[in-house]
Amino acid sequence: MFLYQLLNLFYVASKKEEDSEYDLSLYKRGDLLEVPRTLFTHFGIYLGDNRVAHLIPDILPAISKDASAIAKAVTNNRLLLGAIAKVASVRVDSVEDFAYGSVILVNHMDRVCSQPPLDGDEVARRAQKFLGSVTYSLLWYNCEHYVMYCRYGLAISYQTYQFCRAVRKIVCSRTSACLSALCGVGVLLCVGCLTPLTLLPTLLVSFTIWMAA
Repeated sequence: MFLYQLLNLFYVASKKEEDSEYDLSLYKRGDLLEVPRTLFTHFGIYLGDNRVAHLIPDILPAISKDASAIAKAVTNNRLLLGAIAKVASVRVDSVEDFAYGSVILVNHMDRVCSQPPLDGDEVARRAQKFLGSVTYSLLWYNCEHYVMYCRYGLAISYQTYQFCRAVRKIVCSRTSACLSALCGVGVLLCVGCLTPLTLLPTLLVSFTIWMAA
C-alpha cells in the first residue's frame, strides 16, 4: 500500500512537470512579465507561487455572473470585445493562463525605462492593491500603464506612445492634407453643392493637417 502511494506521488509530480509549460524558478516576486497578445504586448506582475497580477480587458463579466467561467483564462475574443466595451479588471491568474501559450519576457522594460525598479515586495504590494474592476482605456490606461506604475512608479505606456507617433505620421502629413482637400472638393462636386460656404470648411481641415505635418 505504501509503495503504491509512493509511486502515485511520483506520477502526480511528473505529470505536473509535464503539464507545466513554464519554469517558475525563472521568475521572482515583483518581476515584470510580458507576452504578445493580439496586436499588442500584454504585461503582468509576478506575485510568486505561480500567480500573476495583470490588468486585462474582458467582456465576460459584463454579460455573465458565472464566476467559474470568468475565472478561466481570458481568450483573445474576450479580450478584444472587452477592449471595445472598455470593460477590464486587475486579476490574478496562473503563469500559464497569463501567457496564453506565448513566450514570456522577464523585466525587459528595465532596459527601456530610465527609472530604476522598486523593491520586489513593493512592486507586488502595488500590483495587488488594484485588484478588481478598473477604468480602462486602450491609449490612456492599459496593462502597460498599470505595470509601469507598479514597478517604476511611472504610469506610462511606450506602446501607446509608439502607436500615437505612427498615427500622427500617417494622418498629419502633407500627403494626407492634399488628399483630404482633393477628396473634399471631389465629394462636393459629385453632390453638386460646391459653394464658398461648403468649400471653406473643407479647405480649413486640409490646411490644419498641412500645418500639423
